[in-house]
Amino acid sequence: KQGMNAIALTDHGNLYGALEFYAACREAGLNPIIGYEAYVAPGSRFDRTAGAKGETSYHLTLLAANRGGFENLVKLSSKAFLEGFYHKPRIDRELLEKFNEGIICLSGCVSGELSRALLSGNTAEEAFARGREHAAWFHGVFGDRYFIEIQDNGLEIQRQAKELSVDLAKRMGLPLVATSDAHYVRQEDAVAQDVLLCINTGKFRTDTNRMRMEGDQFFIRSQQEMYSTFVGLEDAVARSQQIADSVDIQLELGKRHFPAFKLPE
Repeated sequence: KQGMNAIALTDHGNLYGALEFYAACREAGLNPIIGYEAYVAPGSRFDRTAGAKGETSYHLTLLAANRGGFENLVKLSSKAFLEGFYHKPRIDRELLEKFNEGIICLSGCVSGELSRALLSGNTAEEAFARGREHAAWFHGVFGDRYFIEIQDNGLEIQRQAKELSVDLAKRMGLPLVATSDAHYVRQEDAVAQDVLLCINTGKFRTDTNRMRMEGDQFFIRSQQEMYSTFVGLEDAVARSQQIADSVDIQLELGKRHFPAFKLPE
């Protein structure tokens, strides 16, 4: 309950359980933060082919800042399933331009388009040029609601992306926010999560060639653990609380809203 905020961030481009979470938070006196990890098509959401590098989608973190933002998240999620589904429900830049009001945008994890652009550069300057082009577009759409996201769960690829992202943010004057890739609550839950992953993918834990998560660091970290992980980047850690405090979603629940329909003579 620290800071009296609670966050529900779903993946797979959906908002399942968002209203139940919202109601439970309100009842407990917590400020609910609703968002999801969207999948963004490399081109048009209507394109059913992979991108130039075989990518069908990139990750992007979207949070509702207010009621209008929540309504836009619902629109984005619906169109992702109805119009953009290709392996996964996908949105695209056209939809982000149209439905971005009231939404806070974080650049995403290492599977995000920004990190992929930065990591694909052969030199630091090439990485910066590719990252700048991407970040400039999102900053132009979201303005001060756009943040460069950094993570560090002990993976080398995260460390590389973090260093490049920090440099990009400084050179472009964009705000950083430190987050943690969390897939389970406590560190000791890593084993149970691995078992569930095997059930989901139809594999045995003894299978050597299967999907797995490296290490046991994908739990919900405490404030102290976050600050100790991001030494020298304390402002980026504190910014997560600043973002949370800026969220105020006021939904009307329990009321029926029927469309107006004029009957013929």
